[in-house]
Amino acid sequence: SQAAKMKLKHNINPILLQFINFIVLVYSLVTYIPWYILSGSKQAIAKAKQVKARPVNNKPGGAYRSVNSLHCLASVLYPGCDTLDKVFKYAKTKYKDKKLLGTREILKEEDEIQPSGKVFKKVILGKYTWLSYEDVYIKAVNFGNGLAVLGQQPKTNIAIFCETRAEWMIAAQACFMCNYQLVTLYATLGGPAIVHGLNETEVTTIITSKELMQTKLKEIVSQVPLLQHIITVDGKPTTWSEFPKGIIVHTMASVQAMGAKADTGNKQPSRPVPSDIAVIMYTSGSTGIPKGVMISHCNIIAGITGMAERIPNLGEKDIYIGYLPLAHVLELSAELVCLSHGCRIGYSSPQTLADQSSKIKKGSKGDVTTLKPTLMAAVPEIMDRIYKNVMNKVNEMTSFQRNLFILAYNYKMEQISKGYTTPLCDSLIFRKVRMLLGGKIRILLCGGAPLSAATQRFMNICFCCPVGQGYGLTESAGAGTITEVWDYTTGRVGAPLVCCEIKLLNWEEGGYYNTDKPYPRGEILIGGQNVTVGYYKNEARTRKDFTVDENGQRWLHTGDIGEFHHDGCLKIIDRKKDLVKLQAGEYVSLGKVEAALKNLPLVDNICAYASSFHSYVIGFVVPNQKELAELARKKGFKGSWEEICNSPEMEKEVLKVLAEAAMAANLEKFEIPVKIRLSPDPWTPETGLVTDAFKLKRKELTAFYQMDIDRMYGKNVK
Repeated sequence: SQAAKMKLKHNINPILLQFINFIVLVYSLVTYIPWYILSGSKQAIAKAKQVKARPVNNKPGGAYRSVNSLHCLASVLYPGCDTLDKVFKYAKTKYKDKKLLGTREILKEEDEIQPSGKVFKKVILGKYTWLSYEDVYIKAVNFGNGLAVLGQQPKTNIAIFCETRAEWMIAAQACFMCNYQLVTLYATLGGPAIVHGLNETEVTTIITSKELMQTKLKEIVSQVPLLQHIITVDGKPTTWSEFPKGIIVHTMASVQAMGAKADTGNKQPSRPVPSDIAVIMYTSGSTGIPKGVMISHCNIIAGITGMAERIPNLGEKDIYIGYLPLAHVLELSAELVCLSHGCRIGYSSPQTLADQSSKIKKGSKGDVTTLKPTLMAAVPEIMDRIYKNVMNKVNEMTSFQRNLFILAYNYKMEQISKGYTTPLCDSLIFRKVRMLLGGKIRILLCGGAPLSAATQRFMNICFCCPVGQGYGLTESAGAGTITEVWDYTTGRVGAPLVCCEIKLLNWEEGGYYNTDKPYPRGEILIGGQNVTVGYYKNEARTRKDFTVDENGQRWLHTGDIGEFHHDGCLKIIDRKKDLVKLQAGEYVSLGKVEAALKNLPLVDNICAYASSFHSYVIGFVVPNQKELAELARKKGFKGSWEEICNSPEMEKEVLKVLAEAAMAANLEKFEIPVKIRLSPDPWTPETGLVTDAFKLKRKELTAFYQMDIDRMYGKNVK
């Protein structure tokens, strides 16, 4: 079984193991009946087995809908709240003095010199200080009015290029109220991509932070001729003489002060209608220059209506930690879901998230420890990192501790796969691991890229909470599917949300058909109110990716390949762009190869590559420094980190490890990489080789490693 494959290996004496298994069996029998009666798990097990979505008709390729929205797709969160300004006003009236947005105060900043001579900035942070719903509403109203004083007109574009923080959300709410179209750009985008986004949308005003203004905007501002106003959210920047003439720098506070003084009594503000554009979201895209996705008010509201329905008991007791880029649809949607349900949002960053994070001074507390969130969203890259860190710590334990952890882990995996819980293991064994995320997480939501079954099961077990996998795109306002909390299967992304329907379209080239048995397969098409308006100033691409059927329903062609299981849950099995035909005619799914090898302790990241002019697969690997250094030591190889990575001898050793793992994962012989390049430097969004959600940018990686590709394909491998 899948659970058996994911179990951890121990080295316990067989006779002792028999005795332990007997004790566990007795414990399970004694505790089963009271647990079954008291925990309400009878219902959870029944729910897990229920059909979650059904096709609306019996034709092949018929759309699947959630059983909760078979007859009518949901599109509005609260009656009459059909635009985002109305949703916030409703929430503000309902939760008035409740805390909404929280930020930690910086007590001290200092430079820490590393042994290598590098200087790392470290911070000591204090408590969270909170703004209430009413505070945020007033700040947003004032900011919106202040922007009008600066000349911003309804239905015109305004850009935000800023880290995830409370001011981002305040600025966004101001734009939603005044019907300004918010152009979002990732803080990690490269110069040319930022210039492209700002010039294509013809913005005259950009909202940013002091740091981003100094590090990113300063160099490119002369290439954006229409820019007139720069607004910094975090106080007055030092003025620079190299500013082009005609650009005025304001602080957010000064614009809010203008808005508070402005006489808006006679002027009726221009409120949005549901079809108006709320956001033009530039995707950092795994291919080519970023595209601006036009997302309307009704698209976002439909999307968050669907998402909220999958989170049971969502409400005022919940605390969400916001640290992913707000310019990403996953984070923006998650925060809008929280804002509309009375939850608190505490802001963080990947550098200050946990006690061990890179910017947190040793001995002081990271954000999760201080905030103790109940809800958290993550991309697989972050979950994979937590998984590897914990497993490294397990390997460093004494033999007794390690075997105890492994026994508890395997026992809990068995129980979870049957739908049971393990309160004793949770409190005795996994409590310490759980504290890494604050100890109160009740739901972890994962999206942005596929999560491996091993990592998902690990998070379930060690953090003692469901891990909801979601599937959605910027083009579907982030909504598509999310697994239900009592569904403990792995590798699937759940049933369609109540706001949309999903159908599978035949893809002949890949050999996927919606008549396939036992599961219908094909390209995933998403339909519903959450499907966006299209790409900004890119009619040709809009026509290619979006279609409208005879009933006027918009459909998004995702390019992903999926299959529907008997209970109506979707599994992503391939991607059209990732399929390469080798010289001999075999098809290789690069994503499948990467998924099989990515979770090896030796591998921090991997990109498989194949060419139709050659008969074998190659790969670029970012090795784990600790693991590779240890392998080099065992093999008697001495040298610096760069020398180890550039060594043909070490490449061969890593290839052996990859080949073993590939065989264990049942990859075909032609799918196994034959040559690799070890990269001494990690791939981060700053390098431009991965997106903000850490998805591989294949085009950029190919260009970056072109010389290595030529070398690896230079002569045929027998």
